[in-house]
Amino acid sequence: MLSTVQYHGRTFRFDAAAPLDIALPLAPGPEQVNCFWAEPVEIDVIRVGSFVGSVAEGGSTNYKRVHLTPHGNGTHTECYGHISPDPAATLPGCLPRFHFVAWLMSVAPRPRPDGDLVVELADVLPLLQAAPVPPEAVVLRTLPNDEAKRQRQYSGHNPPYISAELAQHLVDMGVEHLLLDLPSVDRELDAGVLAAHHIFWQYPDHIRRAATITELIFVPDAVPDGLYLLNLQVTMLQLDASPSRPVLYALAAERMNG
Repeated sequence: MLSTVQYHGRTFRFDAAAPLDIALPLAPGPEQVNCFWAEPVEIDVIRVGSFVGSVAEGGSTNYKRVHLTPHGNGTHTECYGHISPDPAATLPGCLPRFHFVAWLMSVAPRPRPDGDLVVELADVLPLLQAAPVPPEAVVLRTLPNDEAKRQRQYSGHNPPYISAELAQHLVDMGVEHLLLDLPSVDRELDAGVLAAHHIFWQYPDHIRRAATITELIFVPDAVPDGLYLLNLQVTMLQLDASPSRPVLYALAAERMNG
């Protein structure tokens, strides 16, 4: 099912029947990926009088309640409302589009003298410069890319994050959407500074209201670095963040005639 997209004066084709899902599932139990001391996802059967919301238990339908923390359970997308007191700063209001040209890169965080592992601008810059067109979205896959990321319990382990310099460079490039396989763009505990968050959203002086950050993705090794069409799927929760399902479609440039 070949389709085309026009971007920066060029035509790219993609197979709409070949999606590459880079989201981690939301499921109950402690074995699912988790960060920032969030409680595990819980899914409970609704019971009202003689009604039981479980077909397995004899009910007519499955009818259940889900308890989750968007920022701590599974893949999620957030807007500038994450660091703003404005109750109107919700993700549905900040994300009017859902398809973007994205550049996927793999990079190893670099150790700093204090022991932190940080994705540095110097390591990402040559990868960004290799993009054939300026991307609207950047997808960062950190190395090593082990399968344990799917179930990792990050809380209290000071996981890798990105540098403030990298966040500023992405802003300077006009990148609106950043996706990465880490719990946060900032250090786990940084006394509330949240430098990369503030820089990426240019908060509070020049807020980039349509910009988003998606965390806790997982990009399998079988998905090569390169150019993709990103479909960023979110719910209509009126919150600063939502569970999300980013999906990639490999883009190939059509040949020029003549």
